[in-house]
Amino acid sequence: MSTKNFLELEKSMADLENKSDFYKPTSFWREATIKIADQINTSGVENFRNISSSLDFFVPNFGPPANGFSKNEVNSLLSFASADLKLSKKALMTLEQYLSGFFHSRSDYRVLLASDNEKKRPYLHKFNECTFGHPIEQVQFDDRNYSRSSLNYLLGLSFLKQHIDTDAIETVLEIGGGFGTLGEILSQGGMENIKYIDIDIPPMQHIAAEYLKAAAGRENILSYANIGNEKINISSLPMITVLCNWQIEQLMGEIDLFVNFISFQEMEPFVVSNYLSHVDRLKSKWIFLRNMREGKQKKTANSVGVETPILSEDYLKMLKNYQLIARNVHPFGYETVDGFHSELLLLERVSQ
Repeated sequence: MSTKNFLELEKSMADLENKSDFYKPTSFWREATIKIADQINTSGVENFRNISSSLDFFVPNFGPPANGFSKNEVNSLLSFASADLKLSKKALMTLEQYLSGFFHSRSDYRVLLASDNEKKRPYLHKFNECTFGHPIEQVQFDDRNYSRSSLNYLLGLSFLKQHIDTDAIETVLEIGGGFGTLGEILSQGGMENIKYIDIDIPPMQHIAAEYLKAAAGRENILSYANIGNEKINISSLPMITVLCNWQIEQLMGEIDLFVNFISFQEMEPFVVSNYLSHVDRLKSKWIFLRNMREGKQKKTANSVGVETPILSEDYLKMLKNYQLIARNVHPFGYETVDGFHSELLLLERVSQ
């Protein structure tokens, strides 16, 4: 990692210590942020997509460990199937593609091809994911790069196109944007006037900024290190802005679309309520969420989790100035093998 990048990461992590509990990592993320920052400092942000802490927490994948198997278990099963069961070559290929998550990724890609309206922006069919971060979880279809992260967003945007005029969207705010996938998709989507703002806790905000500089062009990015404590006028921002989460208080103006995908579920209710109060203050026309209907698992002595799970209905209760327009699990969300539902919720502002 360059000295400049190290200093930027170090500064944002230090600044976080002095912020309100609204902006500090809660139970699910508290230890993870330190571990990720340490590994990024050691391995460099240019390798973030193949370090263990990233893959465990914010770089989703279709295979192990996300599918319930460890890499050792996968290797043992394949070895047993070959040496002991003496499965045919085709059977072994089928088993390998299932255990690697390839079947799941191809299923998501097929839904995307079948559902996307290619005449409406953002143009999802033109997307090709960047390789910054030395990814080990990417897949290829039709000579383009995808990942679980990008396919999650691409399916969500395909669903969004079916319900609202996405061509009219010019300002998008996301909280907890992972490593910047939504910004990357929008930058390639033919939306000339788009302004995408990603707000996240350090070190994720730093990783997203570096990724988006590679994916969308350094000249198009404004990041935390370039902004002081002054008010931030949304209308004056460049195509992509990546901020630390507490800087949401500095944003002034209005937004067209607010997005949160698979990260509110990892926060405590008081934190989410504060974020949504700012989304309401910025008068977002639309709110688009994907989170676990039943809430994230509770923390135990032996496992990571939240203190108080947030259910789908809790988001609706927090958003009194919005009405639910659409919700979906199949085919655009996901149902786990043990009966949990990653659900899309689309809400429209009804009160000024």
